[in-house]
Amino acid sequence: MSAVDTLDGFLALLKDELGLEATPEEAGRSLADLPRWDSLYLLRLVTLMEDETGRRLTLAPVLQARTLAEIHAVVVQQAPPQHTAEAQA
Repeated sequence: MSAVDTLDGFLALLKDELGLEATPEEAGRSLADLPRWDSLYLLRLVTLMEDETGRRLTLAPVLQARTLAEIHAVVVQQAPPQHTAEAQA
């Protein structure tokens, strides 16, 4: 199971790796409302998610996301949970 499989794990990874702290409630807020959020955070987040999942993300859906929760949903959709992928292998 990957850290990004759940919203809580996704947020913990953002805190540990990017220094971006957000609660599950804050994950539903607009990215523009997050302190210190900018395009560099987005690039770092995409790189982190690709490293964590081992898969490249399609950027269009990530760029269309307006909240961290929406970005998490895109990541899970594009890189299904590892335990599911392993079970199918």
